[in-house]
Amino acid sequence: MIGELPESLEIGGKSYRINADFRVILNIFQAFDDPELTEREKCFVCMKNLFADFESIPEKDLQTAINQAYWFVGGGNMPEKNDVQKAKIIDWEQDESLYFPAINKVAGFETRAVKFLHWWTFLGYFNEMSDGLFSQILHIRNKKSRGKKLEKWENEFLCNNRNLVKIRKKYTKEELEKQERINALFD
Repeated sequence: MIGELPESLEIGGKSYRINADFRVILNIFQAFDDPELTEREKCFVCMKNLFADFESIPEKDLQTAINQAYWFVGGGNMPEKNDVQKAKIIDWEQDESLYFPAINKVAGFETRAVKFLHWWTFLGYFNEMSDGLFSQILHIRNKKSRGKKLEKWENEFLCNNRNLVKIRKKYTKEELEKQERINALFD
């Protein structure tokens, strides 16, 4: 139905209630960015958090459930196969202090203060951001990810705000330990 926000997904002819609040999806994104988790574990975290009664989904319907979850998280669109290979331009955890003020400006209220805000509504607010600091950062990240030349002002902004523009790599525990051992050699 046009204009309705889904709070359940149909899988194998049965409707399964979902946790549609934006916080749930941001937590799923956080798991997807966790280098300690395998792809299988990331998928499990997504399903367990999104579906209110994940355990009741029959095993034969799990692939359909996964597809439906990706469709929902994508705002009603399935991600293209080549979308997975695109450079990352947002880190939902790192950028939190930047995008919430921008979303709140679009929404006209503090989105984190409401008890429930549907993911698609949150995503709509996010997509309507058109000016401000976070928009500039996304613009520069997007240009850099596509290999486009930055304008003079963009280069200046990047030089002055590298810590905001650069997405920090997340390391596994083993990678961090290795870095510490290497650093200890030079102390």
